[in-house]
Amino acid sequence: MLEIVNLNVSVENDSILNGVNLKINPGEIHAVMGPNGSGKSTLANVIAGHPRFAINKGKIFFEGEDLSLISPEERALMGIYLCFQNPLAIPGVSVSNFLRLAYNERYGVKISPLEFQTFMLEEIKKVDLTKDFLDRYLNEGFSGGEKKKMEMLQMRVLKPKMALLDEIDSGLDVDALKLVSENIADLQKEDGEFSVLIITHQRKILDYIKPDYIHIMIDGKIVRSDGKELINLVDDQGYQQFKG
Repeated sequence: MLEIVNLNVSVENDSILNGVNLKINPGEIHAVMGPNGSGKSTLANVIAGHPRFAINKGKIFFEGEDLSLISPEERALMGIYLCFQNPLAIPGVSVSNFLRLAYNERYGVKISPLEFQTFMLEEIKKVDLTKDFLDRYLNEGFSGGEKKKMEMLQMRVLKPKMALLDEIDSGLDVDALKLVSENIADLQKEDGEFSVLIITHQRKILDYIKPDYIHIMIDGKIVRSDGKELINLVDDQGYQQFKG
């Protein structure tokens, strides 16, 4: 589904990613771990098409298509979803209207507000939110947990082919982590080819969302890829052991 080949990325002439290679097949969950500043969030943003980052070398393919000339909006319509580490507030735009317009664009339909409201009343229960949440302005005054639930709600509504979860575990308690993992599991049951890339620097979320592969990123490069045993290595000796 996703293939990254020798990806080199910079920001304002500062090199961030230095030859990243990664392949994710349909239905797989991958986790990228590493210390702060290693390039993990940059990787997620580049896949989603953030214009701040310049690709100096390498390619990103999604379902065989080269993403280099595809806008962030088109990537979203293709089924790539980025769960932001700290989502922005948009005053004046209600959660319900935002999601309805996004739904219409994603599926090429024009669902009415009333019909969408009925649909949403079922979806919000699955992320432990109440009806009044739909009338609030997007992320305005939301707690950290509410923002992450909002990200899960967007995933449930838009049903992407691939979700990029950029430190979604930041600031979440155990109950919230369980909620995130349950929603990801539900999406995988609905679509066996739904894939996930988790960006994190701690193991707690990986106790709930069981990754198929774990990749260690150091200084903008994936230096080790393996199974769940890498989590124990990180716990025992930290990231210093992976540095050359």
